[in-house]
Amino acid sequence: CAVSDVQAACRGSVVSQELLKEGFHRELLLKAELDAAGRGAGGCTVAARTRLPSGVYVDPYELASLQRHNVTKAVLIPDAVDVEAPEYSSTELTAVLYLQPDPHCSHCFRAVLPVHGRYQRPTGSGEDALVALRGAEIVVCCCDEHLSPECWQPAEVEAPCLGNKDHLCQWYSTTHQPEDEELILQVPVGRTQHSFLVCVVTLLATVLCSSLILAAVCKHGDFS
Repeated sequence: CAVSDVQAACRGSVVSQELLKEGFHRELLLKAELDAAGRGAGGCTVAARTRLPSGVYVDPYELASLQRHNVTKAVLIPDAVDVEAPEYSSTELTAVLYLQPDPHCSHCFRAVLPVHGRYQRPTGSGEDALVALRGAEIVVCCCDEHLSPECWQPAEVEAPCLGNKDHLCQWYSTTHQPEDEELILQVPVGRTQHSFLVCVVTLLATVLCSSLILAAVCKHGDFS
């Protein structure tokens, strides 16, 4: 487990989240400040469990690339995500995001998770769809330390400790004070009156691209 110098008190922690960037492709910034007073919780991995509604998703291929470069570390539940599915045929997704110590605060942690808006069902008004992101739950996984049972309770988190992919660990949670109960993500929505135009343009683009590919194959292909 990653070692933290944080101490947790029964007063809990403060959790904040913020959406960065605009449009369909956003970043969810999560921050946690664990109370430095009280008994210690050293030698622990700190993570945030957040439930993402059907209107957003995490790209597992993008996440794998970020994890190889030690940028973002997270576990998706379930780990198979259909990135092409629209909002109305998708289900909720849970992400366990491992937080890193904040160099500017001895008992603070933070991490960024890339999230993407799913296509919504077209409407007549064309107004943006509103997707509500609920507050995250802060959980800890400790290797050698024993947390105070008065402050920390076992949490239902099916995820490994950081650095051990094959072993599910016992996670614990404490009460926390969210600065904002929900974040609202605005997702652009298509208009139903544009359906004919979209179909025509898509068909023309498909025919043009197929013709170019066929011409290239006929010109440069070896049919001997």
